[in-house]
Order: sequence, then structure tokens, then C-alpha cells
Amino acid sequence: MARAPAPVPTREAILEFVQSSTKPVGRREIAKAFDVRGPERADLRRILKDMAEAGLLDFGRRRKVAPPGALPEVTVVEVTGTDENGEALARPASWSDDGPPPQILILDDRKGGAMGFGDRALVRLERRGESRYVARIIRRLPRGAARILGIFERTEDGNGRVRPTDKKAKSEIAVDKRDAGDAAPGDLVSIEILPRSRNRLGLPAGRVIERFAGIADPRSFSRIAIQEHEIPDVFPEEALKLAERAKPVSLGKREDLRAIPLITIDGEDARDFDDAVFATADDDPDNQGGFRLLVAIADVAHYVRPGDALDREALKRGNSVYFPDQVVPMLPEALSNGLCSLRPDEERACMAVEIVIDADGQKRRHRFTRGLMRSAARLTYRQVQTAVDGGDDTGVPVGVLEPLYKAYHALRRERDRRGALDLEIPEKKVILDEAGNIAEIGIRDRLDAHMLIEEFMVLANVCAAETLEAKRQPCMYRVHESPNPEKVNALADVLEGLGISLAKGQVIRPKTFNGILAKVRGQPSERMVNEMVLRSQAQAHYAPDNAGHFGLGLARYAHFTSPIRRYSDLLVHRALIRGLRLGDGSLGPDDDAKFTEWGEHISSTERRAAAAERQTVDRYLARHLADRIGGLFAGRVNGVTRFGLFITLDETGADGLVPIRSLPDDYYDHDEARHSLTGRFHGRVYRLGDRVEVRLIEADPISGALALEIVSGGSEPVPGQQGRIRRRNTAPRRPPGARGGRRR
Repeated sequence: MARAPAPVPTREAILEFVQSSTKPVGRREIAKAFDVRGPERADLRRILKDMAEAGLLDFGRRRKVAPPGALPEVTVVEVTGTDENGEALARPASWSDDGPPPQILILDDRKGGAMGFGDRALVRLERRGESRYVARIIRRLPRGAARILGIFERTEDGNGRVRPTDKKAKSEIAVDKRDAGDAAPGDLVSIEILPRSRNRLGLPAGRVIERFAGIADPRSFSRIAIQEHEIPDVFPEEALKLAERAKPVSLGKREDLRAIPLITIDGEDARDFDDAVFATADDDPDNQGGFRLLVAIADVAHYVRPGDALDREALKRGNSVYFPDQVVPMLPEALSNGLCSLRPDEERACMAVEIVIDADGQKRRHRFTRGLMRSAARLTYRQVQTAVDGGDDTGVPVGVLEPLYKAYHALRRERDRRGALDLEIPEKKVILDEAGNIAEIGIRDRLDAHMLIEEFMVLANVCAAETLEAKRQPCMYRVHESPNPEKVNALADVLEGLGISLAKGQVIRPKTFNGILAKVRGQPSERMVNEMVLRSQAQAHYAPDNAGHFGLGLARYAHFTSPIRRYSDLLVHRALIRGLRLGDGSLGPDDDAKFTEWGEHISSTERRAAAAERQTVDRYLARHLADRIGGLFAGRVNGVTRFGLFITLDETGADGLVPIRSLPDDYYDHDEARHSLTGRFHGRVYRLGDRVEVRLIEADPISGALALEIVSGGSEPVPGQQGRIRRRNTAPRRPPGARGGRRR
């Protein structure tokens, strides 16, 4: 008699099995472990798919599953130091998250000698805990990328020492006087790690390869970010020559849009104008109150052809990167600020989309065209807002703004109807003086003029995605998936402490979050709740497979409107040109198969740019605060980790760390779900969003790090609570004087 198959395991059993495995496991291994056979295998596949969509499992490692956030089974690592036994410790070579990287212990392969600081290898990982791995070397890799950026200083014996700018670096680098070149104390230098070489103090040794401006020059901060993140900032000669040889286009077969008073609206410091807009009332009697819109975008595809030197470099960069003192553009200046920039009163090639909407902002139809335009004016957001508010309208073409704003209000009604996520996150603005020092730190304006352009661009992006689907062309979607249920549950726990209910297990839509945000509008907790909702969201990325855009409440969405600064948009332009037969500059015959690879690449360059921009601002803020050591600042807890509290200062928006060892005497337990640290013996609690007063202990412009200590704030212990806390704990006790302890 045949043995009956075992019942399909529960989610909890599957999760426990996957978490206990030292490496990702396949469906067959799970089925074998639980003796699932026959028709029940289909049920198991469905459960695994549901768990992946819920964020409980990470699917994608060659059809194997692992806990969310787990490293790939095979990856490239870079040695960062050694443990107390002399074994090599490493981190993922591509690590870009804000939090600390997992600890990786490299097992000695007894081939090629011990690995040293900066060595790289392709390894196979085995998980030994939530953030711990052991690695077996598959292949050692060249040390070409083993360069460190840091600040050079002289030692008493005439040699040098370099302090890395990367706050995650484990040690300084020793430099022999013969390897220091002409580096002077305080210089920002790039050094090459010498293989398996150490000085008498056991520090890794290096050689100065290049020196830059001294760290005293604040403009060196963007240079640090460019070097650390390996952002390409020098164009190949061939690409520059192609850009210089480019010529303006003639009308030819293009649609003549020169008589239409299109205008650009950008920031005061913008130099590349890649979008222009126009609106007029629709004269169709069947569309009373409707509008006809025109969104014109720079025709970058005319100048940057698939596979040429410009295209290869644009793909390599992925996007432009914006620092307070400079821009690292995706395209050479001859194009980005020249022929591809929709400058006023100059004829420019464009890709345009004409859109008809009704009085409620719903799209009735659209069509794309390749045209020749002439911008009627280059306006700024502040200039437009002032004119609309009844102020100075100098330079604003007569009769252009009123229909634009009426159409915008219709689009806002449509946005509200579909329930797009309406977060209000203040964005820091750093303004520099001529010497490169901070002249002002403020919050970027959020004007109706900004939102007008956003709504027009969103609608044009939707049209692009819909057209590519209709024409069966590959599309580089901008994907924003639904939030991970675990993050939503953690958010619900924190909101509960604020008296706000978020039912767990419900179907989450943007409107769900908007209801929460409406409850805290104007309240002291408004900013904190907005940031917590933001943290609960999935990270948007680029992919050829559509999964919708949760935040915008859209079923399909692609980036079309900024091809000067985003390679994703250039791909969408090329696909539209091919699908609509609009002439030269379309996708190449072999390009369709590359969309998945390209999506992953440009998603990573976008994350790289965001990290570089954020860290540069952090360095400027640290320099700005460096002369206020010992000063007191008001702030709030914006992050709670097992190693301390992150505090955002009210005055500047700068973020600093309060190490757990510096908290008032106690042994602190970290509750990850409730975002809190609780003193085991005295009962003091620090929660996400708590108001605190802190003292600035250290401000390091090199790393951008601020060290703080708590002066007051947090939740006072409840009388009589301490004993209950102590009795409830089963872990070994520490004396009340013990500091900085934690148990997860």
C-alpha cells in the first residue's frame, strides 16, 4: 500500500526550516524535508509564492529561497581586517546599506597564503546567524579596486598615516615616507594597499597614488563621495568628441511645435532643462471643462545612439549625481547643458506627448510625436508661484500659466481619487558661499509650481508605459511594490503607542497610509509618522516586468521625462521610437534581451548616487557643526538599533549617533518590533520619535559622523516598574552600574 504524502507544512514551519538552513534552499529540498509529494507539491509552490510576495522569503537566488535580507550564496567579498585569532574578516564588496554589513569569516583555504586587508575573493557563504556568515573561497580576485581614500598625516618618525574617510573602515593605513610622494599633512589622498604588508604596529601598509585638495577645502567632500562610490566623472575622449560634433536638428519629418508657447519650470540653479509644458482648454464640445496638454522632452535618443561611446558611458553612469558644489552629469556638457537642454528661444529636437484630460483629470486619449520646439521662457518655481499669487510676473508669457494651473488642479483631483500616497518629507537644502562653506541650511520649498510639474510628468510617464504595452515593446518600468507585511506590522506597533490604530493583516493601499497621515497633520508627531510610513515602503527600482507603482496608485508606470539625467528614460524613448516608427535612434536588435540586466544596473547606480549625495551632505553638516562641540541641541529619536540611538537635530536636520554605551547606566534590551531600548534595571525607555536634548561630543567632517550623548528626554521609568522588569527577564543579570549591555 502506497504511503500517503504528508500534509503541506504551515508557513511557520517553512520559515523555521529556511531560517535554520546555512544556505538558500530549493523547492525540492523543502518538499523532501516535509515529505510533500504528488498533488500537494502544487500547494507548496503556491504557499512559497505567497510567502515571497508577503516578504517572508527572498526568492531569486537561482530559484532558491532565503530569509529576507540574506546574502546570496555566492558573492564577492573584501577583507576588512582580522579577528582575535588572526582569521580574515570581510564584508560584501557591493554593500551600500546604511546599517552595518554582516560579519563574514573567511575560512583558510590553505592556498595562496593568508588574505590581507583589501583582498577580494569570490566566495560561497554559509549563514551562521542573523548577520554572521562563514565563507569558503571559490576564486581570489585581482586587487584593482583595493584603493582607499583618506586624510594624510605625518608621524613623529617622518612616515605617514592615512585615516580612511569611510566610517566603516576598521583601521588606519601606514605609509612609508618613500611611498608618500608629495602628500602633505591634511591632504585628501587615494592610496593603494600593498599586498600582505604591515608596519611594526600591525597596520596595513599603503602607497599614495593620487592627492587632491586638502580636507580644509569643503569642496573636497564631493570628491570623497565620487572616489568612495567609484562614480565615473571623467568622460572618455571619444564620447566628448561625439558630443562636440553634434549639430542642431532641422525640421525634416518632425512635427513643427515651434509656434506652441511651451515653457520650462525648474529650480534657480538648474542648467539642464529636459521638460517643457503647455496646456489649453479643450475645444471639443464633448469634453466640457477638459484640457489639452503637451509635454515635450529633450530628444536625447537623436544624439546618443545604441552602442556608441556616448551610450556606453551613459549606461555606465546610469544617472547624473547632484552634490551641493557640483553635478556629475550622465552626458557631456555639450549635450546636457547644450543641444539637449530646452533653452528659451532656441530650436530643439523633442519627443512630445499630447494628452487630453476631462474636467476631473482623467485621461481620455494621448499620442506621441517627434517634434521641433522652441521654448517660450525659462521660468523658476519661485518665479511661477510669485506670478500666480499676484506678484511680479516679469518674464512670464501672457496667458500661459492660468490654463496650466487649471489643468493641474484637475490632475490633483484625479490623484486624490485614486489615492496616491501623500507623504510630506522635508528635504534638506545646503547652500554654499563662494569659498565652498555652508552659507545656509534650510528646507527645500514645496510649492504648487513643483507639484504642477510633478503631475504633468507623472501623466506623461503613464502614457509612455501604456503605449509600449500596446505596441508590445519592452518597457523599463519604474516599479514600486506593496510594502512588506512585516514592516507594516512593525509600523502598527509603533503607531499603537501614539494612539493610532492600524489593523494588522488588512489589505494595505496608499489610502490606508493617507488616513494615518491626515490624523497627525499639524501634530508634533507629524514628521516622525511621515518618516515611519516612508520606511515601511518597498524600495522603488527599474525592471522590465511590471508590478505596478504602489505609491502613486498606478497599474503601470515608466520614466520618460528626464533622459538627460536618467538612462532608464533614454531606453523608454528608444522603445517608443521603434514601436511608433518615429525614425532613427530606436532600440538595437539585441537590446530587448538586456532589459533585465540593465534594470538591475541602473537601479544600483541610482542607489549609489543617493548614498553619495546623502553622505556628502552629512560631511558638510559635520563641518558646519565642528566648532560647536559641547553645545546642546534639541532633537528626536529617528532610529533605534541594538548599538544605539540615531538622533535628528531640529536646527539643521543633521543625524548623529548616541552609542548604547553612553546611555544612562543600565543594561538595555532592544525591541526591534517596537523600535525601543529599555533599561532592564531602571526602566528608562527610548522610543522612536521621543524628544531629547543631546550634547554634541564629536563632529567629524571626514566621515560625516556626529557623536552625541543624551542630556535629557526619553520616557521616565514608571515607579515600581523596575522590579517587575527585572523579574520578567530570564537572561543573566548585570549589576545596575553595567553600561551598554544589550540582548536581542
